[in-house]
Amino acid sequence: MLTGVMFAMPQEGAALIAALVGGPGSGVQRVEHGGRAFHTGRIWGADVVLVGARVGKVAAATTATELVTRFAVDRLLFTGLAGGVAPGVNIGDLVVADRLVQHDLDASPLFAPLEIPLLGCSELPTDPDITRSLVCACESFIADAPGEGLTEPDRDALHVRDPAVHVGLIASGDRFVSTDAERDALRSRVPGALCVEMEGAAVAQVAFEYDVPLGVVRAVSDAADDHAGAHFPESLGRLAAGCAHGVLERFFSGERR
Repeated sequence: MLTGVMFAMPQEGAALIAALVGGPGSGVQRVEHGGRAFHTGRIWGADVVLVGARVGKVAAATTATELVTRFAVDRLLFTGLAGGVAPGVNIGDLVVADRLVQHDLDASPLFAPLEIPLLGCSELPTDPDITRSLVCACESFIADAPGEGLTEPDRDALHVRDPAVHVGLIASGDRFVSTDAERDALRSRVPGALCVEMEGAAVAQVAFEYDVPLGVVRAVSDAADDHAGAHFPESLGRLAAGCAHGVLERFFSGERR
């Protein structure tokens, strides 16, 4: 089975690329195409293609389509950071999507707000089996941290105290939500959203249309509020790489048992 692993920012995938090893009889391969670098090899016993999707829905959808059509991946995973939206979703928490929605999609009055034109739905599901495995991996990672991926200095700097795992709706849109007013408007528009990011729902639409299983996991970097512009860069340096590495190591290692 070949897994396409996506992330938006280089910092979110750096530790994954560093862990990549060659498969039997071959080394790690790096292929540049469409302005992206696709890294193929093995990671924790799994055959993978790792790629930085860049930021935003169009960039993510383009990358996901390349993984499906050019590399013929059997499934997709997306990892990275997100802003917490729902009360109780705090910096350092992990969110696993069971469905995703484009919070900025509105083709009304031709279609209902949030509905994807011609698909007849607004929320797209992730694969239940992948989602369950990601939840288990997240719970294991949090139980083992600090000491791996989320050190005490990092926890103190980000004010992380008892990180939790959440499962539910992730909202995506082509906007970095970074004010209290924007966050509150998003809560009203998508009441069930746990967190907000800029790629996942676009990847979910590609996965849905190509019938490819998908899993999405996000570490919460900020509260999508007036302080998000300061908190996100710090989390990108302290939280992103370690969480992606720690969670996916447990995810892939768990599949070998």
